[in-house]
Amino acid sequence: MKTYHSTRNLHNQASFHEAVLQGIASDGGLFVKDDIAKDKIDLATLLHASYQEMAIAVLSKFLDDFSNEQIEQCVYNAYTTNFDTAEITPLVKVGKHHVLELFHGPTCAFKDIALQILPQFMQTALQMEPNHKDIVILTATSGDTGKAALEGFKDVDKIKIIVFYPYQLVSEMQERQMITTTGKNTAVISLHGNFDDCQRIVKQAFANNELVNELNNMNYQFSSANSINIGRLCPQITYYFYSYMQLVKNNEIQLYDKVNFVIPTGNFGNILAGYYAKLLGLPIHKLICASNSNHILTDFISTGIYDRNRNLEKTISPSMDILISSNLERLLYELHPNTEDIAKWMKQLNENGRYEIPQELLDKIQDIFYCGYANDDECKQTINYNYEANNYVMDTHTSCAAKVLEDYLKDTNDTHKSIILSTASCYKFSKDVLSALDDQPYPSEWEYMNKLQQVSKQPISENLSKLKEMPILHHNQTTKEDAFDTILSIIKEKF
Repeated sequence: MKTYHSTRNLHNQASFHEAVLQGIASDGGLFVKDDIAKDKIDLATLLHASYQEMAIAVLSKFLDDFSNEQIEQCVYNAYTTNFDTAEITPLVKVGKHHVLELFHGPTCAFKDIALQILPQFMQTALQMEPNHKDIVILTATSGDTGKAALEGFKDVDKIKIIVFYPYQLVSEMQERQMITTTGKNTAVISLHGNFDDCQRIVKQAFANNELVNELNNMNYQFSSANSINIGRLCPQITYYFYSYMQLVKNNEIQLYDKVNFVIPTGNFGNILAGYYAKLLGLPIHKLICASNSNHILTDFISTGIYDRNRNLEKTISPSMDILISSNLERLLYELHPNTEDIAKWMKQLNENGRYEIPQELLDKIQDIFYCGYANDDECKQTINYNYEANNYVMDTHTSCAAKVLEDYLKDTNDTHKSIILSTASCYKFSKDVLSALDDQPYPSEWEYMNKLQQVSKQPISENLSKLKEMPILHHNQTTKEDAFDTILSIIKEKF
Protein backbone atom coordinates (compact mmCIF):
# COMPACT_ATOMS: atom_id res chain seq x y z
CA MET A 1 0.00 0.00 0.00
CA LYS A 2 2.02 2.93 -1.32
CA THR A 3 0.29 5.96 0.23
CA TYR A 4 3.42 8.16 0.42
CA HIS A 5 5.13 9.98 -2.42
CA SER A 6 7.93 12.46 -2.95
CA THR A 7 7.28 16.19 -2.69
CA ARG A 8 8.95 16.44 -6.11
CA ASN A 9 7.26 13.60 -8.03
CA LEU A 10 3.82 12.06 -7.46
CA HIS A 11 4.98 8.83 -9.08
CA ASN A 12 7.92 8.32 -6.70
CA GLN A 13 5.88 6.33 -4.20
CA ALA A 14 6.44 4.26 -1.07
CA SER A 15 4.57 2.60 1.75
CA PHE A 16 5.19 3.96 5.24
CA HIS A 17 7.66 1.24 6.14
CA GLU A 18 9.52 1.75 2.84
CA ALA A 19 9.63 5.52 3.42
CA VAL A 20 11.08 5.01 6.89
CA LEU A 21 13.79 2.68 5.61
CA GLN A 22 14.68 4.96 2.68
CA GLY A 23 14.72 8.13 4.78
CA ILE A 24 14.56 10.40 1.74
CA ALA A 25 13.05 9.92 -1.71
CA SER A 26 15.39 8.90 -4.52
CA ASP A 27 14.81 12.24 -6.31
CA GLY A 28 15.91 14.20 -3.22
CA GLY A 29 12.36 15.04 -2.21
CA LEU A 30 10.67 14.27 1.10
CA PHE A 31 7.91 11.71 1.56
CA VAL A 32 4.42 13.09 2.21
CA LYS A 33 0.94 11.59 2.58
CA ASP A 34 -1.94 13.34 0.85
CA ASP A 35 -4.93 12.26 2.96
CA ILE A 36 -3.84 13.44 6.43
CA ALA A 37 -6.70 15.91 6.86
CA LYS A 38 -9.45 13.56 5.67
CA ASP A 39 -9.78 11.57 8.89
CA LYS A 40 -9.51 13.94 11.84
CA ILE A 41 -8.98 12.85 15.42
CA ASP A 42 -12.03 13.15 17.70
CA LEU A 43 -10.72 15.35 20.51
CA ALA A 44 -13.32 14.10 22.97
CA THR A 45 -11.82 10.61 22.79
CA LEU A 46 -8.50 11.98 24.10
CA LEU A 47 -9.82 13.65 27.25
CA HIS A 48 -8.76 10.82 29.55
CA ALA A 49 -6.05 9.31 27.37
CA SER A 50 -2.46 8.77 28.48
CA TYR A 51 0.46 10.04 26.41
CA GLN A 52 0.91 6.55 25.00
CA GLU A 53 -2.76 6.27 24.02
CA MET A 54 -2.59 9.65 22.28
CA ALA A 55 0.54 8.54 20.43
CA ILE A 56 -1.27 5.45 19.17
CA ALA A 57 -4.20 7.58 17.97
CA VAL A 58 -1.89 9.97 16.11
CA LEU A 59 0.45 7.38 14.64
CA SER A 60 -2.39 5.23 13.33
CA LYS A 61 -3.04 8.05 10.84
CA PHE A 62 0.47 7.65 9.40
CA LEU A 63 1.61 4.06 9.97
CA ASP A 64 -1.01 2.65 7.63
CA ASP A 65 0.86 -0.53 6.78
CA PHE A 66 1.59 -1.36 10.44
CA SER A 67 -0.95 -3.42 12.38
CA ASN A 68 -2.53 -2.01 15.55
CA GLU A 69 -0.43 -4.43 17.56
CA GLN A 70 2.78 -3.27 15.87
CA ILE A 71 1.96 0.39 16.54
CA GLU A 72 1.17 -0.32 20.18
CA GLN A 73 4.39 -2.27 20.63
CA CYS A 74 6.45 0.57 19.12
CA VAL A 75 4.77 3.13 21.39
CA TYR A 76 5.09 1.24 24.66
CA ASN A 77 8.69 0.21 23.94
CA ALA A 78 9.58 3.88 23.40
CA TYR A 79 7.53 5.62 26.08
CA THR A 80 7.46 3.37 29.15
CA THR A 81 10.82 3.53 30.94
CA ASN A 82 12.99 5.87 28.84
CA PHE A 83 11.76 9.18 30.30
CA ASP A 84 12.16 10.59 33.81
CA THR A 85 8.46 11.40 34.14
CA ALA A 86 5.36 9.32 33.43
CA GLU A 87 3.88 12.34 31.66
CA ILE A 88 6.67 12.16 29.02
CA THR A 89 6.13 15.86 28.14
CA PRO A 90 4.82 17.73 31.22
CA LEU A 91 3.10 21.10 30.83
CA VAL A 92 4.20 23.76 33.33
CA LYS A 93 2.57 27.14 33.93
CA VAL A 94 5.12 29.95 33.78
CA GLY A 95 3.60 33.35 34.44
CA LYS A 96 0.64 33.89 32.13
CA HIS A 97 1.74 31.22 29.68
CA HIS A 98 2.49 27.52 29.62
CA VAL A 99 5.76 25.76 28.84
CA LEU A 100 5.73 22.27 27.36
CA GLU A 101 8.85 20.55 28.65
CA LEU A 102 10.15 18.26 25.93
CA PHE A 103 13.49 17.48 27.58
CA HIS A 104 12.73 14.62 29.95
CA GLY A 105 14.18 11.90 27.74
CA PRO A 106 17.60 10.25 27.91
CA THR A 107 19.48 13.09 26.17
CA CYS A 108 17.54 16.03 27.68
CA ALA A 109 16.28 17.40 24.36
CA PHE A 110 13.03 17.27 22.40
CA LYS A 111 14.57 15.03 19.75
CA ASP A 112 14.21 12.11 22.20
CA ILE A 113 10.45 12.09 21.67
CA ALA A 114 10.89 10.92 18.09
CA LEU A 115 14.26 9.22 18.33
CA GLN A 116 13.19 6.79 21.00
CA ILE A 117 10.46 5.47 18.70
CA LEU A 118 12.11 5.73 15.27
CA PRO A 119 14.33 2.69 15.99
CA GLN A 120 11.14 0.79 16.82
CA PHE A 121 9.68 1.78 13.44
CA MET A 122 12.82 0.71 11.62
CA GLN A 123 13.08 -2.63 13.39
CA THR A 124 9.43 -3.34 12.59
CA ALA A 125 9.98 -2.31 8.96
CA LEU A 126 12.99 -4.63 8.69
CA GLN A 127 10.89 -7.49 10.05
CA MET A 128 8.40 -6.79 7.26
CA GLU A 129 11.28 -7.22 4.76
CA PRO A 130 13.41 -9.99 6.29
CA ASN A 131 15.89 -10.04 3.39
CA HIS A 132 16.44 -6.29 3.45
CA LYS A 133 19.97 -4.92 3.55
CA ASP A 134 21.34 -3.66 6.85
CA ILE A 135 20.78 0.06 7.39
CA VAL A 136 23.46 2.73 7.73
CA ILE A 137 21.84 5.84 9.16
CA LEU A 138 23.50 9.10 8.16
CA THR A 139 22.50 11.99 10.37
CA ALA A 140 23.42 15.66 10.47
CA THR A 141 23.05 17.51 13.75
CA SER A 142 23.17 21.12 14.85
CA GLY A 143 23.51 19.83 18.40
CA ASP A 144 20.62 17.78 19.78
CA THR A 145 19.59 15.33 17.03
CA GLY A 146 23.00 13.65 17.05
CA LYS A 147 23.03 12.39 20.63
CA ALA A 148 19.32 11.55 20.58
CA ALA A 149 19.82 9.46 17.43
CA LEU A 150 22.94 7.78 18.79
CA GLU A 151 21.16 6.93 22.03
CA GLY A 152 18.10 5.62 20.24
CA PHE A 153 19.98 3.41 17.78
CA LYS A 154 23.02 2.23 19.72
CA ASP A 155 23.39 -1.56 19.62
CA VAL A 156 20.18 -1.98 17.58
CA ASP A 157 20.47 -5.08 15.41
CA LYS A 158 20.95 -4.63 11.63
CA ILE A 159 21.34 -0.83 11.97
CA LYS A 160 24.51 1.30 12.08
CA ILE A 161 24.58 5.03 12.67
CA ILE A 162 27.01 7.79 11.66
CA VAL A 163 26.47 11.34 12.95
CA PHE A 164 28.02 14.50 11.49
CA TYR A 165 28.23 17.62 13.65
CA PRO A 166 29.84 20.99 12.84
CA TYR A 167 33.27 21.43 14.42
CA GLN A 168 33.22 23.99 17.26
CA LEU A 169 29.62 25.01 16.45
CA VAL A 170 27.76 23.00 19.08
CA SER A 171 27.81 23.54 22.83
CA GLU A 172 30.50 21.83 24.88
CA MET A 173 27.83 19.70 26.56
CA GLN A 174 26.28 18.67 23.23
CA GLU A 175 29.67 17.62 21.89
CA ARG A 176 30.54 15.74 25.05
CA GLN A 177 27.27 13.84 24.85
CA MET A 178 28.06 12.66 21.33
CA ILE A 179 31.74 11.79 21.60
CA THR A 180 31.24 9.67 24.73
CA THR A 181 28.50 7.54 23.16
CA THR A 182 28.95 3.81 23.58
CA GLY A 183 27.66 1.17 21.16
CA LYS A 184 29.51 -0.98 18.66
CA ASN A 185 27.33 0.36 15.81
CA THR A 186 27.87 4.10 16.45
CA ALA A 187 30.24 6.62 14.88
CA VAL A 188 30.58 10.39 15.28
CA ILE A 189 32.32 12.73 12.83
CA SER A 190 33.26 16.35 13.47
CA LEU A 191 33.02 18.20 10.15
CA HIS A 192 35.00 21.35 9.42
CA GLY A 193 31.99 23.36 8.29
CA ASN A 194 28.57 24.39 9.57
CA PHE A 195 25.33 22.46 10.05
CA ASP A 196 24.14 23.18 6.52
CA ASP A 197 27.34 21.57 5.24
CA CYS A 198 26.63 18.51 7.39
CA GLN A 199 23.07 18.32 6.11
CA ARG A 200 24.19 18.81 2.51
CA ILE A 201 26.71 15.96 2.78
CA VAL A 202 24.04 13.61 4.13
CA LYS A 203 21.66 14.44 1.28
CA GLN A 204 24.41 14.20 -1.34
CA ALA A 205 25.45 10.80 -0.01
CA PHE A 206 21.97 9.45 -0.75
CA ALA A 207 22.25 10.70 -4.33
CA ASN A 208 25.87 9.62 -4.97
CA ASN A 209 25.57 6.53 -7.17
CA GLU A 210 29.16 5.46 -6.67
CA LEU A 211 28.84 5.60 -2.89
CA VAL A 212 25.41 3.93 -2.90
CA ASN A 213 26.66 1.13 -5.16
CA GLU A 214 29.65 0.51 -2.92
CA LEU A 215 27.29 0.22 0.05
CA ASN A 216 25.08 -2.18 -1.90
CA ASN A 217 28.09 -4.40 -2.52
CA MET A 218 28.62 -4.53 1.23
CA ASN A 219 24.88 -5.28 1.75
CA TYR A 220 24.09 -1.88 3.27
CA GLN A 221 21.54 0.84 2.47
CA PHE A 222 21.50 4.45 3.64
CA SER A 223 18.68 5.90 5.72
CA SER A 224 18.30 9.00 7.89
CA ALA A 225 17.32 9.90 11.44
CA ASN A 226 16.88 13.60 10.64
CA SER A 227 13.35 14.93 10.32
CA ILE A 228 13.63 14.55 6.55
CA ASN A 229 12.60 10.98 7.50
CA ILE A 230 8.81 10.91 7.90
CA GLY A 231 9.26 8.42 10.75
CA ARG A 232 11.16 11.09 12.69
CA LEU A 233 8.52 13.72 12.10
CA CYS A 234 5.15 12.11 12.82
CA PRO A 235 5.85 11.14 16.49
CA GLN A 236 6.32 14.83 17.31
CA ILE A 237 2.65 15.51 16.55
CA THR A 238 1.56 13.72 19.72
CA TYR A 239 2.84 16.29 22.19
CA TYR A 240 0.77 19.03 20.56
CA PHE A 241 -2.38 17.06 21.34
CA TYR A 242 -1.11 16.10 24.79
CA SER A 243 -0.37 19.67 25.88
CA TYR A 244 -3.73 20.89 24.56
CA MET A 245 -5.59 18.23 26.56
CA GLN A 246 -3.64 19.22 29.69
CA LEU A 247 -4.99 22.77 29.31
CA VAL A 248 -8.50 21.35 29.05
CA LYS A 249 -8.02 19.11 32.10
CA ASN A 250 -6.64 22.03 34.11
CA ASN A 251 -9.67 24.17 33.18
CA GLU A 252 -7.46 26.68 31.41
CA ILE A 253 -9.54 26.31 28.22
CA GLN A 254 -12.71 24.59 27.09
CA LEU A 255 -12.52 21.70 24.65
CA TYR A 256 -12.37 23.05 21.07
CA ASP A 257 -11.03 26.47 22.14
CA LYS A 258 -8.14 27.55 19.94
CA VAL A 259 -4.60 28.02 21.29
CA ASN A 260 -1.24 29.27 20.05
CA PHE A 261 1.96 27.26 19.96
CA VAL A 262 5.34 29.00 20.01
CA ILE A 263 8.16 26.94 18.55
CA PRO A 264 11.89 27.71 18.40
CA THR A 265 12.93 26.14 15.12
CA GLY A 266 15.73 25.99 12.59
CA ASN A 267 15.00 23.02 10.34
CA PHE A 268 11.21 23.56 10.50
CA GLY A 269 10.46 19.98 11.59
CA ASN A 270 9.12 20.74 15.08
CA ILE A 271 6.75 23.43 13.86
CA LEU A 272 5.66 21.35 10.87
CA ALA A 273 4.52 18.68 13.32
CA GLY A 274 2.26 21.37 14.77
CA TYR A 275 0.82 22.04 11.33
CA TYR A 276 0.11 18.31 10.91
CA ALA A 277 -1.64 18.41 14.32
CA LYS A 278 -3.80 21.23 12.97
CA LEU A 279 -4.65 19.15 9.87
CA LEU A 280 -5.69 16.31 12.19
CA GLY A 281 -8.16 18.58 13.95
CA LEU A 282 -6.28 20.25 16.81
CA PRO A 283 -7.74 23.76 17.33
CA ILE A 284 -4.69 25.91 16.65
CA HIS A 285 -5.02 29.66 16.19
CA LYS A 286 -1.40 30.49 15.30
CA LEU A 287 1.82 28.57 14.98
CA ILE A 288 4.46 31.10 16.03
CA CYS A 289 7.84 30.50 14.41
CA ALA A 290 10.70 31.75 16.59
CA SER A 291 14.15 32.23 15.05
CA ASN A 292 17.46 33.44 16.41
CA SER A 293 19.80 35.88 14.65
CA ASN A 294 19.91 33.47 11.70
CA HIS A 295 16.37 34.55 10.91
CA ILE A 296 15.98 33.04 7.46
CA LEU A 297 12.56 31.57 8.33
CA THR A 298 11.34 34.91 9.69
CA ASP A 299 12.44 36.59 6.47
CA PHE A 300 10.75 33.93 4.35
CA ILE A 301 7.42 34.01 6.18
CA SER A 302 7.51 37.82 6.00
CA THR A 303 8.41 38.15 2.31
CA GLY A 304 7.98 34.83 0.50
CA ILE A 305 11.67 34.95 -0.50
CA TYR A 306 13.95 32.21 0.77
CA ASP A 307 17.54 33.38 0.47
CA ARG A 308 20.40 31.49 2.10
CA ASN A 309 23.02 33.78 0.56
CA ARG A 310 24.13 35.22 3.89
CA ASN A 311 26.61 34.48 6.64
CA LEU A 312 25.65 31.93 9.26
CA GLU A 313 26.01 33.46 12.71
CA LYS A 314 27.16 31.46 15.71
CA THR A 315 24.65 32.09 18.51
CA ILE A 316 23.88 30.88 22.02
CA SER A 317 21.07 28.77 20.53
CA PRO A 318 23.21 26.57 18.25
CA SER A 319 20.50 24.02 17.43
CA MET A 320 18.82 26.80 15.42
CA ASP A 321 21.96 27.95 13.59
CA ILE A 322 20.64 26.75 10.23
CA LEU A 323 20.18 28.38 6.82
CA ILE A 324 18.57 25.49 4.92
CA SER A 325 15.31 24.49 6.60
CA SER A 326 14.61 21.12 4.99
CA ASN A 327 11.07 20.54 6.26
CA LEU A 328 9.83 23.77 4.74
CA GLU A 329 9.63 21.75 1.52
CA ARG A 330 6.87 19.63 3.03
CA LEU A 331 4.86 22.70 4.07
CA LEU A 332 5.14 24.18 0.60
CA TYR A 333 3.77 20.97 -0.86
CA GLU A 334 0.92 20.75 1.68
CA LEU A 335 -0.26 24.27 0.80
CA HIS A 336 0.65 24.11 -2.89
CA PRO A 337 0.52 20.45 -4.02
CA ASN A 338 2.32 20.97 -7.31
CA THR A 339 5.38 18.73 -7.41
CA GLU A 340 6.81 20.47 -10.48
CA ASP A 341 6.87 23.81 -8.66
CA ILE A 342 8.38 22.25 -5.53
CA ALA A 343 11.13 20.58 -7.59
CA LYS A 344 11.77 23.88 -9.40
CA TRP A 345 12.09 25.89 -6.17
CA MET A 346 14.38 23.31 -4.56
CA LYS A 347 16.56 23.30 -7.67
CA GLN A 348 16.78 27.10 -7.51
CA LEU A 349 17.73 26.87 -3.83
CA ASN A 350 20.45 24.36 -4.61
CA GLU A 351 21.88 26.21 -7.61
CA ASN A 352 21.28 29.88 -6.74
CA GLY A 353 20.68 29.84 -3.00
CA ARG A 354 17.23 31.41 -3.24
CA TYR A 355 13.69 31.02 -4.51
CA GLU A 356 10.48 33.05 -4.31
CA ILE A 357 6.96 31.75 -3.92
CA PRO A 358 3.80 33.37 -5.37
CA GLN A 359 1.79 35.80 -3.26
CA GLU A 360 -1.20 33.46 -3.08
CA LEU A 361 0.92 30.80 -1.37
CA LEU A 362 2.53 33.36 0.93
CA ASP A 363 -0.93 34.52 2.01
CA LYS A 364 -1.81 30.94 3.00
CA ILE A 365 1.39 30.63 5.05
CA GLN A 366 0.86 33.95 6.80
CA ASP A 367 -2.69 32.98 7.70
CA ILE A 368 -1.35 30.03 9.70
CA PHE A 369 2.07 31.19 10.89
CA TYR A 370 3.47 34.22 12.68
CA CYS A 371 7.21 34.78 12.72
CA GLY A 372 9.77 36.67 14.72
CA TYR A 373 13.32 36.42 16.02
CA ALA A 374 15.44 37.29 19.03
CA ASN A 375 19.15 38.01 19.24
CA ASP A 376 21.44 36.66 21.96
CA ASP A 377 21.06 39.67 24.25
CA GLU A 378 17.26 39.48 24.03
CA CYS A 379 17.36 35.76 24.79
CA LYS A 380 19.49 36.36 27.89
CA GLN A 381 17.20 39.17 29.06
CA THR A 382 14.25 36.81 28.67
CA ILE A 383 16.01 34.10 30.70
CA ASN A 384 16.69 36.64 33.44
CA TYR A 385 13.13 37.97 33.42
CA ASN A 386 11.53 34.54 33.70
CA TYR A 387 13.83 33.62 36.55
CA GLU A 388 13.22 36.84 38.46
CA ALA A 389 9.47 37.04 37.77
CA ASN A 390 8.47 33.39 37.61
CA ASN A 391 11.32 31.48 39.31
CA TYR A 392 11.73 29.43 36.17
CA VAL A 393 14.99 28.83 34.30
CA MET A 394 14.72 28.13 30.58
CA ASP A 395 17.38 27.26 28.04
CA THR A 396 18.58 29.57 25.29
CA HIS A 397 16.24 28.16 22.62
CA THR A 398 13.15 28.30 24.81
CA SER A 399 13.93 31.89 25.78
CA CYS A 400 14.04 32.76 22.09
CA ALA A 401 10.48 31.46 21.76
CA ALA A 402 9.36 33.31 24.89
CA LYS A 403 10.72 36.60 23.53
CA VAL A 404 9.01 36.13 20.16
CA LEU A 405 5.73 35.37 21.97
CA GLU A 406 6.10 38.62 23.89
CA ASP A 407 6.58 40.48 20.60
CA TYR A 408 3.61 38.69 19.04
CA LEU A 409 1.26 39.67 21.85
CA LYS A 410 2.36 43.29 21.66
CA ASP A 411 1.84 43.23 17.90
CA THR A 412 -1.57 41.56 17.88
CA ASN A 413 -3.19 41.82 21.35
CA ASP A 414 -4.16 38.19 20.87
CA THR A 415 -5.99 36.72 23.90
CA HIS A 416 -5.69 33.02 23.07
CA LYS A 417 -3.76 30.82 25.50
CA SER A 418 -0.19 30.17 24.36
CA ILE A 419 2.04 27.13 24.81
CA ILE A 420 5.81 27.55 24.46
CA LEU A 421 7.68 24.45 23.36
CA SER A 422 10.77 24.04 25.53
CA THR A 423 13.21 22.05 23.45
CA ALA A 424 16.13 21.37 25.81
CA SER A 425 17.24 21.30 29.41
CA CYS A 426 18.92 24.50 30.59
CA TYR A 427 21.91 22.36 31.65
CA LYS A 428 22.82 21.61 28.05
CA PHE A 429 23.75 25.31 27.73
CA SER A 430 24.81 26.04 31.30
CA LYS A 431 27.41 28.69 30.55
CA ASP A 432 25.14 30.87 28.42
CA VAL A 433 22.10 30.41 30.66
CA LEU A 434 24.07 31.21 33.80
CA SER A 435 25.61 34.28 32.17
CA ALA A 436 22.08 35.69 31.99
CA LEU A 437 21.68 35.21 35.75
CA ASP A 438 25.21 35.50 37.13
CA ASP A 439 28.00 37.05 35.05
CA GLN A 440 30.86 35.55 37.08
CA PRO A 441 33.28 33.33 35.14
CA TYR A 442 33.82 29.71 36.15
CA PRO A 443 36.71 27.44 35.13
CA SER A 444 34.75 24.67 33.34
CA GLU A 445 31.43 23.62 31.87
CA TRP A 446 30.91 21.39 34.91
CA GLU A 447 31.35 24.30 37.30
CA TYR A 448 28.82 26.31 35.31
CA MET A 449 26.36 23.41 35.48
CA ASN A 450 26.77 22.96 39.23
CA LYS A 451 26.40 26.68 39.86
CA LEU A 452 23.31 26.81 37.67
CA GLN A 453 21.81 23.99 39.72
CA GLN A 454 22.35 26.02 42.88
CA VAL A 455 20.58 28.97 41.29
CA SER A 456 17.72 27.16 39.57
CA LYS A 457 17.12 24.44 42.18
CA GLN A 458 16.19 22.17 39.26
CA PRO A 459 17.72 18.69 39.37
CA ILE A 460 20.49 17.86 36.90
CA SER A 461 19.78 14.78 34.84
CA GLU A 462 22.13 11.94 35.71
CA ASN A 463 22.74 11.51 31.97
CA LEU A 464 24.40 14.94 31.95
CA SER A 465 26.12 14.92 35.33
CA LYS A 466 27.95 11.65 34.64
CA LEU A 467 29.40 12.85 31.32
CA LYS A 468 32.46 14.32 33.02
CA GLU A 469 33.67 10.86 34.02
CA MET A 470 32.91 9.12 30.73
CA PRO A 471 35.78 8.39 28.32
CA ILE A 472 35.90 10.02 24.90
CA LEU A 473 35.31 7.26 22.36
CA HIS A 474 34.96 9.13 19.05
CA HIS A 475 37.81 11.16 17.53
CA ASN A 476 36.86 11.34 13.84
CA GLN A 477 37.27 14.66 12.03
CA THR A 478 36.90 15.34 8.34
CA THR A 479 36.57 18.05 5.73
CA LYS A 480 33.73 18.56 3.27
CA GLU A 481 35.95 17.22 0.50
CA ASP A 482 36.86 14.01 2.36
CA ALA A 483 33.49 13.27 3.97
CA PHE A 484 32.48 10.42 1.67
CA ASP A 485 35.85 8.71 2.11
CA THR A 486 35.45 9.04 5.87
CA ILE A 487 32.00 7.43 5.72
CA LEU A 488 33.36 4.48 3.75
CA SER A 489 36.37 3.97 5.97
CA ILE A 490 34.17 3.86 9.08
CA ILE A 491 31.80 1.35 7.50
CA LYS A 492 34.67 -0.88 6.37
CA GLU A 493 36.84 -0.61 9.48
CA LYS A 494 34.34 -0.33 12.33
CA PHE A 495 31.08 -1.85 11.16
